[in-house]
Amino acid sequence: MRRARGAAGLAIVEVEAQITGNVWKIEKAVGDAVEEEDVILIVESMKMEIPVEAPCDGVLESIRVEEGQAIEEGDVLATVREEG
Repeated sequence: MRRARGAAGLAIVEVEAQITGNVWKIEKAVGDAVEEEDVILIVESMKMEIPVEAPCDGVLESIRVEEGQAIEEGDVLATVREEG
């Protein structure tokens, strides 16, 4: 997880893949409010479904993957504009 400063000094948190696999299902949409540990999307790896959770409270700023897309460990999957 990396934090950067976006427009107007808001913190943008990058949500990175922790494992290589495929995006199985996207649970949230850009603009949705999220709370820390809300599931943003689900990754399938080695026949296991692994939830990818919001790292903080905020608003889902972007989703950078599509369902079915292959991903590698360290890929940025989404960004969250941190609230609070």
